[in-house]
Amino acid sequence: MQAIILAGGKGTRLKPYTTVLPKPLMPIGDCPILEVVIKQLKKCGFKKVTLAIGHQPDLFMAFFGNGEKWGIPIDYYVEKEPLGTAAPIRCIENLEDTFLMMNGDILTDIDYKQLFLVHQDNNADLTIATHKRRQNINYGTLEYNQDHLLTRFSEKPSY
Repeated sequence: MQAIILAGGKGTRLKPYTTVLPKPLMPIGDCPILEVVIKQLKKCGFKKVTLAIGHQPDLFMAFFGNGEKWGIPIDYYVEKEPLGTAAPIRCIENLEDTFLMMNGDILTDIDYKQLFLVHQDNNADLTIATHKRRQNINYGTLEYNQDHLLTRFSEKPSY
């Protein structure tokens, strides 16, 4: 099983912290977010990780090297310029027919192996893991039609 981890962004929402350290390398406790993710993938039986990186690639390569420290081979696809989320799929060589593609700055307790197996068992072209979340709004909301006439008022709705 192969995992592609997208870790090429600049992490602009966390500036100024990300001017020094890319978001996936931000520490959670005593190790970076991405290290936690790689350990989870190894535990779930993944055999290879490709890091798709762009911003400050040398930091990723210096920290993770070839993956020997984590017992899982790690290689790299370095974007010279931002190409978008799905671009690495077209560019990474020797990509397995079925693979896991994920963001490198997301921490979750999902069982990646189970997700992978469900995908295979359903013979799916694409599987997306999501999490349903309620959003409570602390204010009343107004809905109106294209003529700007009020059609609905909701007091502190939840979605």
